[in-house]
Amino acid sequence: MNDIPRYRQIQEWLKKQIQQGQYLIGDYLPSENELCIRFKITRTTARKALEELQKEGFISRQYGKGSIVRERRESMGLLTVKGFSEAVNQKIRTEFLQNPQLSNWDFNLSFKPLISEKTTNCIYFSRLRYINDIPVMVEDNWLSENKVPRFIEEKFVQDSFFKTLSQRYLIEIIGSEQELRSIVTDEKLAKLLQIKTGAPILHIAVKYFTSIPDYHIYSQLFCNTDKYPIGNNYFLSRVQ
Repeated sequence: MNDIPRYRQIQEWLKKQIQQGQYLIGDYLPSENELCIRFKITRTTARKALEELQKEGFISRQYGKGSIVRERRESMGLLTVKGFSEAVNQKIRTEFLQNPQLSNWDFNLSFKPLISEKTTNCIYFSRLRYINDIPVMVEDNWLSENKVPRFIEEKFVQDSFFKTLSQRYLIEIIGSEQELRSIVTDEKLAKLLQIKTGAPILHIAVKYFTSIPDYHIYSQLFCNTDKYPIGNNYFLSRVQ
């Protein structure tokens, strides 16, 4: 017998449909009545499933209209749950400095991987991010391979790391820890960010928490904030 409450089963089914792109941002989900007919459940169960989905940030409920798929914008401190590609409302471009590959864990990370993570294969990739053709961020990422099979073999969904995790592996980013400090650029970073060697930049270490217990994403960001200071939606245009 399945011990998972019926409303939770419906909630998870709807969430999976959203994650896999069956319902897109702005689409309406089936109504409570339609869910009742489809799954042979009570209206109370259908309403509870939708309410829980709303709490998770996947939908908003509009009186008299229904439940609409929303863009998730939960704040995670300095950064946002959406990721760079989704958060920056400007012309952006991404260049892979290192395509995803199997690698060793970097044990000099500000946030140390769990013992359970250290015993798994690590995937590492590095990217250079541009806004309006200006390089603004070097981003390094580490994650365990065990929850993301074939990750290194396939392209990102719409060039987005977070969308790939969500749609292909049903893994959601639900929060983070962050550590910020100022550092001076070495020759390699200066060349990538097109600034002078020794110039100060912002270093952000991030430990992302996911919907899978004890499974984390570790990132370090090297940010040139000269023309695009960082805000709650990553980089913001500086008023000249």
